[in-house]
Amino acid sequence: MIRRLFRLWPHPGLLVRLWLLTAVLAVLQGLLLGLLVPVLRALLRPEPDIAAASPWLAAGAAGLIAYGVLSALAPPIGYAACIELAVQLRHRLMRHVTTLPLGWFSTERKGRFVRTATSVSRDLAQLTYVIGAPAITGTLVPATIAAVVLAVDWRVAVPLLVTLPVALAALARAKRTVAEVSADMEVAGNEIAGRAIEFGQAQPVLRAAGRAATGTARMRGALAEHRTRYRRGLRRMLGPDLAYSGVVAAGFVAALVTGVRALLDGTLPPADAVALLVLAVRYLEPLGGMIDHAAGLGAMQYLAERAEKVLRTPALPSAPRPVRGLAHAGVEFRQVAYFYGDAADGAAGRTPALRDVSFDCPPGSTTALVGPSGSGKTTVTRLIARFFDADAGQVRVGGTDVREYDHGVLLSEIAIVFQDVYLFDTTIEENVRIAHPDATDAELRDAARAARLDEVVERLPDGWRTRVGEAGAQLSGGERQRVSIARAVLKRARIVLIDEAASALDPENERAVGAAVTALARDPGRTVIVIAHRPATLDAADRVVALDAGRVTETGTPDELRRTGGGFARLYDQYERTRGWHITATFPEG
Repeated sequence: MIRRLFRLWPHPGLLVRLWLLTAVLAVLQGLLLGLLVPVLRALLRPEPDIAAASPWLAAGAAGLIAYGVLSALAPPIGYAACIELAVQLRHRLMRHVTTLPLGWFSTERKGRFVRTATSVSRDLAQLTYVIGAPAITGTLVPATIAAVVLAVDWRVAVPLLVTLPVALAALARAKRTVAEVSADMEVAGNEIAGRAIEFGQAQPVLRAAGRAATGTARMRGALAEHRTRYRRGLRRMLGPDLAYSGVVAAGFVAALVTGVRALLDGTLPPADAVALLVLAVRYLEPLGGMIDHAAGLGAMQYLAERAEKVLRTPALPSAPRPVRGLAHAGVEFRQVAYFYGDAADGAAGRTPALRDVSFDCPPGSTTALVGPSGSGKTTVTRLIARFFDADAGQVRVGGTDVREYDHGVLLSEIAIVFQDVYLFDTTIEENVRIAHPDATDAELRDAARAARLDEVVERLPDGWRTRVGEAGAQLSGGERQRVSIARAVLKRARIVLIDEAASALDPENERAVGAAVTALARDPGRTVIVIAHRPATLDAADRVVALDAGRVTETGTPDELRRTGGGFARLYDQYERTRGWHITATFPEG
């Protein structure tokens, strides 16, 4: 455990000082208790020898003063260590997460990382003091007492010396059990948290259904599962707890019986017998109390494993001599394959997203990616931006494999318009300026016009200073898309990747966003790759790459592919027909 904690904190100066201070206090406590032996030997004679006891009493007084001073220093150092260690771990996690492939950031992983960087870091830092210090005391005080007893009478010391490692082994088992139970409870706890959020968000639906008080069946099921896991965890922990307590009690009884027998047969003086009895009791107290910290030690192990799991995530590989400039804005795929899942499982255990994909997007061209859901279109755009690396083949930008670029330089030349737009809880202007903070007001407004965002700004009372709310909740989906497109325009990147920005929008916003995408595609200085479904977007493309089940099925211009009568032609005709659909209603006469 100590090695694991030191791996988490490369500079644990305060932690080392805290633990050293705790160790000194524990050893000093054991030695002070050991002074009972010479003091009682001097005082329990037929004629007490005060002179012989005085040096030991003076040493005890000095030791008590030192113990009091060091004990007063321990809490400030401990609390300072908690704060510093939490900050250190959070900074390390933050630094590491900036090196991870962007494809790593799934919804589940983002939530797990947030919990790790906040509550896990805080709790782990606190436990190093709240649990770590008592654990050191509970181990070193009995060890010191056992050493003192060994110096007085080896017969009484043997049961104590044997008990200590056996008890620590039993404690390790209890700690492992607690860690396993904690992991099991975490699953149930996360499910309850998710269902509780759902319960709050779905109140209108639940009230309409008369379920406002009882919640959904999934929530009731999550609560029942949590109770089941909790009871199961208590039963699992009961055995190791009783085993530990039994080992400690057996060791104490064995030492007590040995001491009494030695006293009765006259081989152990009464003064030593009294002192060893007191020492045996003090041996039992801190060691027996260690079982109360088993839960904390198990929690420390579990939290440390969670932090290590994030830190062990491989960073995005960087080239030894990264390229720091694009020769041109062309994009090429050469026999690219990509599989979702853990690479350790091998290709057979992973889900194929792309297989043997090859196509070209010349500089300044507009390429539309089409195909059914799950065909690999989004994966293509993520590979260009190097959210993750291809498992086989090459993705080239500017004639160079994307893995050879400095990743920051590559992303500076790429603008991405996501289907799900995230906006920061600040003003519209600041959300757009993220792409180019030094842009002039004229450049900002030109980008807004190109993205049709100026129409939105003009009708809002606060204009550019309108706050968008958390994740852009104060704006509609189409308005958020316009902000995202304005970012792409303002960035002036030479490559623009668009993930079907007009899907699931109302007709007005669909037309506005479609026009903005078309305007982007007409700029001869940009290479645009758009995941397209709308005929207007397809008509603006120079080239079409049709994908199905992760493979390229057709490539060519829109006109060429429409004449072939293949999958693209059928898809295009289907969208053309749906544009003419109308909803009509008939009402009965009278």
